[in-house]
Amino acid sequence: MFDQDTKKQNKLKKEASNKLLRWIFTFLGVFVVLFMLVATVFTIYALQPVDSQNRSHVVVHIPVGADNKEISKILEKKKHLIRSSIVFNAWMKIKSVKGFQAGDFYISPSMNNNQIVNQLQGAGGRIVKNHLLVREGEQIDEITTAVASHTKYSKSSFINLMNNQEFLQELAHKYPKLLKSSMKSKNVRYHLEGYLFPAKYDVYQSMSLRELVDKMVAKTNETLKPYYTDIKKLKMTVHQVLTLASLIEREGVNKKDRRMIAGVFLNRLDAHMPLQSDIAVMYALKKHKHRLSLKDIKVDSPYNLYVHKGFGPGPFNNPSLDSISAVLNPLERNRHYLYFVADLKTGKVYFNRKYIQHLNKNNSLGQ
Repeated sequence: MFDQDTKKQNKLKKEASNKLLRWIFTFLGVFVVLFMLVATVFTIYALQPVDSQNRSHVVVHIPVGADNKEISKILEKKKHLIRSSIVFNAWMKIKSVKGFQAGDFYISPSMNNNQIVNQLQGAGGRIVKNHLLVREGEQIDEITTAVASHTKYSKSSFINLMNNQEFLQELAHKYPKLLKSSMKSKNVRYHLEGYLFPAKYDVYQSMSLRELVDKMVAKTNETLKPYYTDIKKLKMTVHQVLTLASLIEREGVNKKDRRMIAGVFLNRLDAHMPLQSDIAVMYALKKHKHRLSLKDIKVDSPYNLYVHKGFGPGPFNNPSLDSISAVLNPLERNRHYLYFVADLKTGKVYFNRKYIQHLNKNNSLGQ
C-alpha cells in the first residue's frame, strides 16, 4: 500500500513538473515571438527617415579614420539624422557598406539609409569649396602654384608631400599596377611626376592634401586601367609609357603628329640612339627656353636625354590621354623616321630618316 501511494505521489509530481515546463516553454515562446515582433517593428521604424517632410540640410563632419560605428553615432547623437545608431550600424554590416570619405557633407533628415550612405561615399554630398585645374602637360612644380592658389595648402606642404616616402608607399600599395615601375625608378625628381592626371578636381571643405593628391592618382589609375594589358604586351612599363607620353605632350599638337613622334622616339630607342628631346633638357635645367645652347644640352643630369640613352628617370610632366594613346598606337614606324622638326611659325611637323635631311630642313626653316 505504501509503495502504491509513493508511486501515485511521484506520478502527480511528474505531471505537475511537466505542466510547469509546458507553461514555461509556452511563456518563453510567446515572449520570443513578441520580442521578435517588437524588434522587427522597431527595426523597420529605425530604418525610416527621421523626417520625410524635412528637406533642409545639415552639415555633417566625418573625421579622418572614422569607422562605421563612429559614423553611426555622429549621425544619431550629434546630428539626429538617423533613429538608431545600433540599427544603422547593423544594417551597414549586413549590406557590407564601406568606402566612406572624410570631410563635410550635406545630409537631410528626409534621406533614407541608402541616400545617406551615397552622400557619405562622396556622391555629390560633400561641400565643394573650390576647384583645382591640372592642365595637360603641367609639371608638379607648376601644379604646386595652382594648389597654393586654390586650396588652403602651401607650396612647401605640397612639395613635402611629393617627397613623403610613407605617403608614396601607401599609394604604391593602393595602386600597384600604376606605381610599381615608378617606385623602382632611380634618380627621379618626383615619383608622382606624370601620375597627377590632367583634369578639373573639386576641392572639398576639410579635404586633406593627401586626399586631393590621392584623387589625382586615382584618376590616372582609372584612365590607364583599360591599357594595362596592352602596355604589358608591348613589353613596356607604365613608367616608360608615361615618360614618352610626357615628351610627346610638349613636342606635338594634334593626334596624328603625336602618333608620328611616338614612332620616331620608339625607332630611336630600338636603334639605341638618345631621344635628344629639348623638353627633357629643359626639365633638367628647371627652366623653359625657346632655344637651347650647346652648354644647355651638356647639362649634367640624368634627365638630359641628349647625353643619356633610354627613357631617363621618368616623366617630364603630366601627359594627356591623347599622348598616352600615341605611345601605344604609333604611326608609320615602318618608314623608319629618326628625326622630326616643327615649323615654329606654322606648327607643321616634318619627319626624316637621315640626319643630313633633318639639318637641311632645319636650315630651310631658319631654325
